[in-house]
Amino acid sequence: MLKLHGIARVYRDGEGQAQALCNINVEIGEGEFIAVMGPSGCGKSSLLNIMGLLDKPTAGRYLFRGEDMSLASEARLSDIRKNEVGVIFQAFNLLEELSVYRNVELALLYHTLSSSERRRRVMTVLEKVGIAHRSHHHPHQLSGGQQQRVAIARAIVATPSLLLADEPTGNLDSANGREVMDLLKRLNAEGTTIVMVTHNPFDADYAQRVINLFDGSVVLESRRTVPIRND
Repeated sequence: MLKLHGIARVYRDGEGQAQALCNINVEIGEGEFIAVMGPSGCGKSSLLNIMGLLDKPTAGRYLFRGEDMSLASEARLSDIRKNEVGVIFQAFNLLEELSVYRNVELALLYHTLSSSERRRRVMTVLEKVGIAHRSHHHPHQLSGGQQQRVAIARAIVATPSLLLADEPTGNLDSANGREVMDLLKRLNAEGTTIVMVTHNPFDADYAQRVINLFDGSVVLESRRTVPIRND
């Protein structure tokens, strides 16, 4: 599904440059659940942003379903982001002035759907993540775990094939974190490809493969030889 060949990302400012990624070579197959681990500042979020077409590499090639993203037009990149990619942020990024329903519906407003079809999709996905009963509430009326469920609903309401999660349990206690990880596991079992950045070894136990970064480079890849976490 995804192939990254020789990917590098350099950030430049008036005082010089910093290399966030260096010669990344990674392949991710359809339906995989991948955890990306490493210390703060090692390039995890930079890698996720490139995979999600939120940023462009300084060097190297990124192939999405065999298509070279460096050759794609802005319209094509926007179309892939809209239809193929969902992103879950650590900080939830919900709009306080909007209800749960409206926060999730936002992800569909750039699709050519009727209001009735948008409502059907939103309510279906809210049921899936177990938060439909709070559809008229606002984010400040929800717990952290409930807010993350809303964020996941927003990320998957357009049925993306690729779900990118940046520290999805980083702001949650252990009980809510486990609920979120169990939800991601179910989404993966239904066929969604998931790439998750995490510091948490417990969360990484849900993944089928772990990619370890250090100073912007892949230093280790390991594939699990036991079933994804079930306990």
